[in-house]
Amino acid sequence: AIQQMLEKLELLNQKLDQNKKEPLSGVWLDNQETCQVLKISKRTLQVYRDNGLLPYSQVGGKIYFRITDIEDHLQRHYVKASNRKR
Repeated sequence: AIQQMLEKLELLNQKLDQNKKEPLSGVWLDNQETCQVLKISKRTLQVYRDNGLLPYSQVGGKIYFRITDIEDHLQRHYVKASNRKR
């Protein structure tokens, strides 16, 4: 599931790169977009912020996440499949 999310993030990155000729570090997603990318609820995203799992920026009442921070979060929690037999 994480690999699929990483692949979808990569496709999103490619689309954003085509539409905006700026570095990915400059791409920010709002709460709703971040929830959609990670396939989590707004409450879960709030827990991620409260626990310092995902960096964010707040402008007024609106919260934004860098797409590179989302990718880093997914990479840190990536678990490789093993070939062990049960």
